[in-house]
Amino acid sequence: MNPGTSTTEHFYPLPAVPLIAILRGLTPDEAVTVGQCLFDAGVRVLEVPLNRPGALACITSLRAALPPDVLIGAGTVLSPQAVADVAAAGGELIISPDCNPEVIRTTRERGLWSLPGVSTPTEAFAALRAGAQGIKIFPAEAVPPTVVKAWRAVLPAAVPVIPVGGITPESLAGYTAAGANGFGIGSQLYAPGRGTDELAQRARAYVDAWKAVV
Repeated sequence: MNPGTSTTEHFYPLPAVPLIAILRGLTPDEAVTVGQCLFDAGVRVLEVPLNRPGALACITSLRAALPPDVLIGAGTVLSPQAVADVAAAGGELIISPDCNPEVIRTTRERGLWSLPGVSTPTEAFAALRAGAQGIKIFPAEAVPPTVVKAWRAVLPAAVPVIPVGGITPESLAGYTAAGANGFGIGSQLYAPGRGTDELAQRARAYVDAWKAVV
């Protein structure tokens, strides 16, 4: 799933279940077990934030172990060097908490998918002008569905809009009705020390909630 670098009109490829599992605190020795658990539950996008030890090793392990239709990415990507490190580790998706045009441009140059974080329409359009292929609304707690609906009225229709932060299975319906295209899910899904049985149960709850609203 290589986006190339020729046009910003080639947007982030949303899977049938557009849920991004944010695996903050994942360790290399559990990466494959956690990734396989989420895959079996129907999750097809995994994000490993870089602000924890071992993140790049986790990305490499996940990419080697899971099928090609699983998109493996990095979160909390704050610099062009970090983009290069993720590319070398086998990652394909670059997710940031902010709108950094240099990070976005480097991501596109490396042939990776760019999903920067924004919290205002001004930031959203700045990200798109820099080449972003989708926008991560962060933190979603500060941007309720009524605001997302207003954003959707002015953003290009093809741009994927992904709320992240505090998303629950119950909140998917309101955001989806407002125009959200997918969601990033953090500690409500994965947390260090959480067993695979509970992880699978939580993942299935999100997958089922998504299927119920589309």
